[in-house]
Amino acid sequence: MRTGTRLVAALAAIALGLAFVLPLWSITLEAPQYPEGIGMRIYVNTIAGATPHDLQNINGLNHYVGMARIEPDSFAELRWMPWILGGLIVLGLTVAVTGSRKLLVTWAAVFALAAVAGLVDFYRWEYEYGHNLSPTAAIKVPGLAYQPPLIGSRKLLNFEAHSWPATGGWIAITAFGVIAIAAVAELRSRRNVPRLAAPVDAVRGNGGPAVARQRVSREAGGVERRAQPAARS
Repeated sequence: MRTGTRLVAALAAIALGLAFVLPLWSITLEAPQYPEGIGMRIYVNTIAGATPHDLQNINGLNHYVGMARIEPDSFAELRWMPWILGGLIVLGLTVAVTGSRKLLVTWAAVFALAAVAGLVDFYRWEYEYGHNLSPTAAIKVPGLAYQPPLIGSRKLLNFEAHSWPATGGWIAITAFGVIAIAAVAELRSRRNVPRLAAPVDAVRGNGGPAVARQRVSREAGGVERRAQPAARS
């Protein structure tokens, strides 16, 4: 594996470490009664309000429409996500140290699977969170669900909900993009090596350019000697 690729792998793995302290995802609610918006930030191991009282305010709003409270301790994912992130970082540093192409491709594949699994799990949680409503809620709107968008914006009653990657999430997305590009580039360079090396190996196997020229000269001389008797007859 090329030195530049190993350096890129090391930088991507180190950058992933920032996801331990920066939020991965952000959900924000905007409404006339909250002109500055209220929101929550999802970290690798916890959920917190965008401001100290935002999570409490969101849980208060949820109570009126029958949605469950958001309790960080109730999410099993927040207990094993740090281990997955740590494993990805260790795997990336191992790629940088060993220079293994196979390990680089494995890293990219594992990273992709972890990202897809995380998004699927996030969507599942949002669906249950927005559809499983309490029958004793103070506010009931028949047929209306309060599922936040996975990515993008959505109108929920008089609230505009926005769901986007946060700083740590964008760093992880960028790291994965760099890793994927590096893996594809390494696979392409590996496939090109045999085609470039084949002519060189053929020449080396025949004893080099000088021997090849001598062989051609001998073959040409043999043709001339065979042609001379034929001309005399």
